[in-house]
Amino acid sequence: MVRAWLAARQRPILTQSFNIFEYTFAMPLSLDALTVIDAIDRRGSFAAAAVELDRVPSAITYTVRRLEDELDVLLFDRRGHRARLTSAGRLLLDDGRRLLTAADEIERRVQRVASGWETELRVAVDTLVPFARVLPLAASFFVECRARDAAHTRLKFSHEVLGGAWDALADGRADLVLGAPGDPPPGGGYRLRLMAEATMIFAVAPSHPLAAAKEPLTESQIAAYRAVAAADSSRRMAPRSAGLLAGQDTLTVPDIGTKLAAQVAGLGCGFLPAFLAAADVAAGRLVIKAVEPPRAPVRLHAAWREARPGRALAWWIAAVTQTDWRFLALGPTPATTAATQPTARRRAAVTSAASRR
Repeated sequence: MVRAWLAARQRPILTQSFNIFEYTFAMPLSLDALTVIDAIDRRGSFAAAAVELDRVPSAITYTVRRLEDELDVLLFDRRGHRARLTSAGRLLLDDGRRLLTAADEIERRVQRVASGWETELRVAVDTLVPFARVLPLAASFFVECRARDAAHTRLKFSHEVLGGAWDALADGRADLVLGAPGDPPPGGGYRLRLMAEATMIFAVAPSHPLAAAKEPLTESQIAAYRAVAAADSSRRMAPRSAGLLAGQDTLTVPDIGTKLAAQVAGLGCGFLPAFLAAADVAAGRLVIKAVEPPRAPVRLHAAWREARPGRALAWWIAAVTQTDWRFLALGPTPATTAATQPTARRRAAVTSAASRR
């Protein structure tokens, strides 16, 4: 196959004594082609990739067919409604994604060296962190950019769930993550700031059978009922889960806000951040139940990997460090504690939770 490809591109040049073959290489594999294949694989169809890349569908099809012709391999299995990579296509994309990441990093480093300010800063926010609390930081950042004549730095936010924030950081899709829960993945190189420890409560709707059950609830009792779980948004790493029991029926939803709504609707049970459920608990739309064993608070981190961050990332690190995130630890006292403590000690527990960062 390689010989045939070379033969098609060789052009003889006649001299007095011998022939010299000049090879003109028109490299079929380009960063643009890899970008197209990556978008098709993530979005599941040529049409969806065209929307993401702001191109007409015919341009996407032409790019893929040209690459397949040049390489003499089939990259996509086009049977069915979803475009699926062949084994050859998967190998190409797995290696190609590393090239795309490297090329993007080279571009960003060059631009950073030239001005000190990144052209784009990508911030992944876990859905445990209310996005409305992040927007004031964005507003302040834009003011700083104008004051420093660095208005060309673009912000790109994304939402992640469970291990998705760590995955985005490890995979190079984010420069900074906010609210990354738990411990970072193996491999090291992560720089952390603890934002808060989010208190977790087990809650059900008043109409749910567990609402009237004797406390504390055991794992065997909980496992008999459907759990509502937010789907981990990781692309490369193994997905994480939290609060699910073996064999338990599960309703999977896209984010923590939808999980809250599903539990208020009585569609299942599960753990929720106390601050997020506080309004529904106060209004009687959710009932907190003591469980055994109790759920430990979830440590939420701001994290990045750059040892020498550019000026935009450095600004965000400083701003996040100075922001008061203690509201993430607020909310009703977990029922596992409240059910067994006198009123005075319960108040002390709430005060203690409010003072933790």
